[in-house]
Amino acid sequence: PCPPCPPCPLCPPPAATSSDEEDDSDSSTKPIRSEKKKNPASLFQTGGDPPKEKKTKKKAPPKAAESDEETPETLQKNSNKKGKGKKSKKSKEERPPSPVIEVDNLEEFVLRPAPQGVTVKCRVTRDKKGMDRGLYPTYYLHLDNDKKVFLLAGRKRKKSKTSNYLISIDPTDLSRGGENFIGKLRSNLMGTKFTVFDNGVNPDRANADWSNVRQELSAVVYETNVLGFKGPRKMTVIIPGMNADNERVPIRPRNDNDGLLMRWQNKNMDNVIELHNKAPVWNDETQSYVLNFHGRVTHASVKNFQIVHGSDPDYIVMQFGRVADDAFTMDYNYPLCAVQAFAIALSSFDGKLACE
Repeated sequence: PCPPCPPCPLCPPPAATSSDEEDDSDSSTKPIRSEKKKNPASLFQTGGDPPKEKKTKKKAPPKAAESDEETPETLQKNSNKKGKGKKSKKSKEERPPSPVIEVDNLEEFVLRPAPQGVTVKCRVTRDKKGMDRGLYPTYYLHLDNDKKVFLLAGRKRKKSKTSNYLISIDPTDLSRGGENFIGKLRSNLMGTKFTVFDNGVNPDRANADWSNVRQELSAVVYETNVLGFKGPRKMTVIIPGMNADNERVPIRPRNDNDGLLMRWQNKNMDNVIELHNKAPVWNDETQSYVLNFHGRVTHASVKNFQIVHGSDPDYIVMQFGRVADDAFTMDYNYPLCAVQAFAIALSSFDGKLACE
């Protein structure tokens, strides 16, 4: 038996904001409470062999009380102008901050899955200053709390045949050979498929037991838009599954035919999880596609998205959206880590015509 149905989201809403609220409020206003009921961790468990080297686990502090806004924000395909009025300013001031999160060892923290039941709330800023920053801006990731703790920096590499972003745990050292290199994001020629690697070595330089070979942390696929119809982006995110100890199953491809993308294309989903962006709903009153970001997003943008598992669209694995011209919020939950979420966000900046 189902509870009484809310008004159909496809009908004209009684107020400008209610359509999205009716459609989405249940889904993500209470991600933590629904987590207690359903335990979303089971969605991501695939078994797999536990990693040989176990990293020390740190207990996360208790989650601060949530004060998510109920105001839905627009996700609009064709313009970034809507949502920039007084309302957006108010929402920006009320944007709920992140709970207190301790970052003792930065390298360990950014690769560690978010603690279950805790939404890690972050802020991405884009720096276009300098000679070529318009083409190669630097992106910075900070915790969205009072301390604004720096987590990661990313920048597109020059002279690469395909889009290639380096990710570093140092805001000033974005070199491939530096000790602060923590991962990278690489696209295919079309710019529609992306793979996220950690800082391991290429399989060609593997040691005897393959322990130093790079892991694939995620892959992102944007549905190509060859006909040019206007509408929201569609994206698929592929990540490694989690083992019984809630640790990421290592995916270390020995060649190009064994990576996350090839496994997904061949429907070989052992130890692999498929996620999708949540479909926004068309709102007749605002004439735009809308999603409920609970005050965390204030500007309409094609780059705004929420990532969910098909079996539980109420559990928001990650959300990303614009709050200013060069500022975005990025929130992620278990099982994602900061490097995975940041790289997925970076892929959304790499706009190609095929994805528009």
